[in-house]
Amino acid sequence: MESFSQLADEVASLEQRVSDVIFDTLREQVRSGGHEQAKELERQLSKVRRSLQKAETLLRAAPQD
Repeated sequence: MESFSQLADEVASLEQRVSDVIFDTLREQVRSGGHEQAKELERQLSKVRRSLQKAETLLRAAPQD
């Protein structure tokens, strides 16, 4: 059975991958001149990243059996 700590590690890894995608996507949008699209996409992906950070925090705070 997976522990909360293991799940938190996986969520943290996913959050890092989302962060990488945010920067790669923004870089590409700026290069192609899509500044408004880049701003909206950055907002959406940042919400995802913050949600993952919250999930990781909650999992790490959960009682370990």
